[in-house]
Amino acid sequence: MDAKTQTEEPETGDTHAAPRRATSDASPKHRKDAGQADGQEHKQDKQAGEPKPSLLSFPRRHPYISIAILLAVLLIAVGLVLWWLDARQYESTDDAFIDARTVTIGAEISGRITDVAVTDNQSVKAGDVLLRIDDSDYQASLAEADAGVASAQAEIVDVGAQIEAQNAKIDAAQKQLAQAQAALEFAKAEDKRNRELLAKGTSTQQQAEQAASTLRQDQAALDSAGANVAAAKSQVTVLQAQTKSAEAKLNQAKASQEQARTMLSRTIITAPVTGRATSITAAKGTYAQPGQVLMMFVPDEVWVKANFKETQLDLMRPGQPVDIDIDAYPEKNFHGRVDSIQAGSGTAFSLLPAENATGNFVKVVQRVPVKIVFDRPPGVQLGPGLSVVPTVKVR
Repeated sequence: MDAKTQTEEPETGDTHAAPRRATSDASPKHRKDAGQADGQEHKQDKQAGEPKPSLLSFPRRHPYISIAILLAVLLIAVGLVLWWLDARQYESTDDAFIDARTVTIGAEISGRITDVAVTDNQSVKAGDVLLRIDDSDYQASLAEADAGVASAQAEIVDVGAQIEAQNAKIDAAQKQLAQAQAALEFAKAEDKRNRELLAKGTSTQQQAEQAASTLRQDQAALDSAGANVAAAKSQVTVLQAQTKSAEAKLNQAKASQEQARTMLSRTIITAPVTGRATSITAAKGTYAQPGQVLMMFVPDEVWVKANFKETQLDLMRPGQPVDIDIDAYPEKNFHGRVDSIQAGSGTAFSLLPAENATGNFVKVVQRVPVKIVFDRPPGVQLGPGLSVVPTVKVR
């Protein structure tokens, strides 16, 4: 039995020795892989034993990063608040453009154009000549009107002379009347005396009849003189009526003269205000007709017409400052002020205004034109239709 035990012990010892020899006999690569596997298993066991970090523990583990993030968030919040406080003070729109009261230059009379004094987009001052129309016919009309005025004036002078002559005739007739009156008075006295002498018998019948005849003749002369005075005075009334007629003819002649002078003045077309001539269709030699458009004229005085939404007008008032950005001049800043707000939306004054009383109704935010004027002349070339972005400070 002891021998058996001794025999089995070596076998047991050989059994345990075999793995150690196998391990010692393994290659370095196998030993490295086995070491890494043991390390990973140890790390996993360690991680499984530790608690998983939470978001609340991040500030404790990274205090400086947490402070930086907090400061950044606070700065962003403050910036947003400041931006909102500043942005709420302004109202802006891109539905705006330069506007002006453009003038249509047209012919008021007919005639052939003899000269076009301007070219396209030329700057001119008020009163400068734009074009001329042949004035020969209108010169002749003015000369005829002048002659009519002179004729009427001469007629008035002639009638005035006739009135003076008639007044002289009236004076002569009145003197004859006075003379006839005196003769009649003498004849009456002679007739009375002769009749008294005849009654006393100191005068003859013939002398009495002669005195009575003289009395009748002097009476007739007096009546004739009175009729001459009345006729002379009535002739003056006729001449005075002729004077009024001549004065009416003079006024008519002067009106024709003024009309002819006006028509002549219209042969020269001048600039109504300072601005620029554009869209010129007139040419030398073209026959112009009344009402025909010959060119367009753009005044230098321009403003901004901004179509703000009706929801933007609550705090908008005339006189508020405006920053004006013009697309044509992106590097320039312009300043102006609100001049006025139109009394109604843009659609209310359109050619075909919207009729909301019939059919289905869909509420649409309306736009109201606001006139914005520049504080000072822009100093650049601006024309109607240029795009503008105005920003009104309403608070």
